[in-house]
Amino acid sequence: MRPIFTIHAGEYLAATEIEKRFRHLRVWIPSKDTGIDLLVTDDRQNKVASLQVKFSKDYLGSAGSTAVAPGIASSGWWTFQRAKIAKSPADFWALTLYQFQSRKFDFVIVPPQELLARYERISPAAKAIQSYFCVTAAGRCWEVRGLGKSDMAAIRAGTYANSMRDFSAYLNAWPFKRQRKSNAV
Repeated sequence: MRPIFTIHAGEYLAATEIEKRFRHLRVWIPSKDTGIDLLVTDDRQNKVASLQVKFSKDYLGSAGSTAVAPGIASSGWWTFQRAKIAKSPADFWALTLYQFQSRKFDFVIVPPQELLARYERISPAAKAIQSYFCVTAAGRCWEVRGLGKSDMAAIRAGTYANSMRDFSAYLNAWPFKRQRKSNAV
């Protein structure tokens, strides 16, 4: 174990959000990189969930450019290796998106098997997956890589429909219960 180490911004933000929302949970940082960035336990350490955390800066523009993408609250971009998702030991992947304008954060918390299954349908041939996520001002979350202008306009208008690209069910959907006596962590 190294005596000095740092965690990246996404890990810090996810850990802070968990501790803020779920006071009965404990967040642990593994000392070795095994594909798990955070461990979350109940206060008795009886139940455990593991997270792989990915962070992206907001690609909507700077503080002075409020009209860059009207209707979009945040967006992020990642490159994922298909094999890494397939072999992930984590229970959940937490994609962290920063809202530059409001300085808030969104988290897409999805099991890696579900993430990979969707990428298999969205981008079946690519070994390296270029993935763009956006969160709308109305609170919807979409994987938008390769979509055209008309699809993006429909996303902003709230009229777009594509179940493989719709990640709204995973948006800020932490898999933890607020009650101490629950079966979930």
